[in-house]
Amino acid sequence: MFAAVDLGSNSFRLHIGEPAGGRMHIVRTARDPIRLAAGLDGDNMLTEAAMRSAVRSLAGFRAILDEYTLDAVRVVATNTLRVARNADLLLPQLEQAIGHPVEVISGEEEGRLIYMGVARAIDKPDERRLVIDIGGGSTEVIAAIGPEITLVESFGIGTHPQTAAFFADGRITAQRFDAAVLAARARFEDAADLYKAQGWDAAYGSSGTMRAIAEVLARNGIGDGSMSQASLQALREVLLALGHVDAFDMPGIKRERVPVMVGGLTVLIGVMQELGVAQLMAVNAGLRLGVLSDLELRASQRDRRDAAIRACMRRFGVDSQRALRTAHIASTLYEKLEPADARPHYLCWSAMLHETGLLVSMTGAHKHGAYIVEHADLPGFTTREQRLMSSLVLGQKGNLRKIRELLAEQDVAKAALALRLAVVFMHARADGDIGGLKARMKSRIELELPAALLDKHPTLGPWLEKEEGAWNEVGIPFQARVV
Repeated sequence: MFAAVDLGSNSFRLHIGEPAGGRMHIVRTARDPIRLAAGLDGDNMLTEAAMRSAVRSLAGFRAILDEYTLDAVRVVATNTLRVARNADLLLPQLEQAIGHPVEVISGEEEGRLIYMGVARAIDKPDERRLVIDIGGGSTEVIAAIGPEITLVESFGIGTHPQTAAFFADGRITAQRFDAAVLAARARFEDAADLYKAQGWDAAYGSSGTMRAIAEVLARNGIGDGSMSQASLQALREVLLALGHVDAFDMPGIKRERVPVMVGGLTVLIGVMQELGVAQLMAVNAGLRLGVLSDLELRASQRDRRDAAIRACMRRFGVDSQRALRTAHIASTLYEKLEPADARPHYLCWSAMLHETGLLVSMTGAHKHGAYIVEHADLPGFTTREQRLMSSLVLGQKGNLRKIRELLAEQDVAKAALALRLAVVFMHARADGDIGGLKARMKSRIELELPAALLDKHPTLGPWLEKEEGAWNEVGIPFQARVV
């Protein structure tokens, strides 16, 4: 049983799901419409009140999670925490409140997870489709064929900024509405041709705003009742006739969500016009189902992050054999250090990518590689994971002052040591002879090397002398003894 928590710009939501018979059965849901995006001031700083509300919401979610025996929990944050300049202050409080790490995911990763949820819900493996998800702070547009995504982009436009910019006082006029649609079209203009080139057999809308609009159209017989451009224009006419969000009182949506719907409608009309979408279908699937599906994949040893690492290696011309050797040595050495975390995926991934920077420069490869790893589009990875791997790649050689802060965490320090030694042994071609090596790391680093190892690989001596100097410089004594 898995849990997905979605910290969205409009609402915080929770799904608990249990996979069975190839489907994900949702056994519990919760929603808290805290409107986090509304708590951003003009400088993109979250107010104290907004942060308190977010912490209080996650404390409530934790009480729900504690009722179940869960195999894994994943908490993802989207656009508002991507853009909030003081998010770093809030994140530790959120993690303490819910008892799990909070991952601020990129817009592209959000789009990929949304699509995983949609593809899970639609049993048409060969269908060429377009998926649009209009959230509180951003809109994700995904083109795909069956399970394979061909194009994914996140656009910085959502229901909250549209409502705040054009309908802040609740009044709806033709001038305001059309200006909002035009502003939305401008956001999608540059990408329109790319999506049109993909083509699609069907288009789907996956967000709560989409489902609300679909429900209003269907239940009130507006237009033909479907999510066609004609019906959306008919809904526009209804809103213009009412003139104010408070005057909208129709089945299909709660009164407090009407402003969100109005802003979302302008984005929906804009993206459909710009991409040439005649009609789409609302689907009850998206980010949370995608997160649950991703957790299920990880549990079955089919982690899509592994595929992302391989793709990045190909993109930057990494020698896969050398990368695999380095990863094997690093894992072997890390195990000798007896860490608390016995399965450091991030160490293996860092080792696999440690030579990505060679495409740019031989001498500065570790610096260029670190930049690539931090900023590359790696499906399945969070910003935090990429920063950690980037730091390990940066710290693979040279001085350790540049990653000094990371070394305060014991297992990360052991991972850094394991990767640095792996690079040394790989360069010295000694990776096949480290079985007799002993390693310990607590307040100090102690290595015991068989004399035969240094006799067979004489360049190891100078390398280990450099390591001694680097670790001693950051206050961690390093001693290598020949036995």
